[in-house]
Amino acid sequence: MVCLPQTLPAPPASGKDCVSLVVSVPNRPGAVHDILVPLKVHGVSMTRFESRPARSGQWEYYFYIDLQGHPSQDNVQAALADLQQLCAFYKVLGTYPISD
Repeated sequence: MVCLPQTLPAPPASGKDCVSLVVSVPNRPGAVHDILVPLKVHGVSMTRFESRPARSGQWEYYFYIDLQGHPSQDNVQAALADLQQLCAFYKVLGTYPISD
């Protein structure tokens, strides 16, 4: 029997939310810049951006990103969709309300 991981639905928007994701991009000039453009175009604020080396090879990195907003918001949804098209790897880690 094969057990598949379950993906829990995002909690409803609270008005003050955060989306955490991890992405990687192809190793080419301007690739990191390119993943920031959808955020600017759609007016989504980034609150965290960290890089960690991938174990798969030299000059490959995963980027951990936190965004303000909720995926149910049109601008956040559009930014995530555009971002996903640019990434070699893309995974939403979770959506959660943030406190003051």
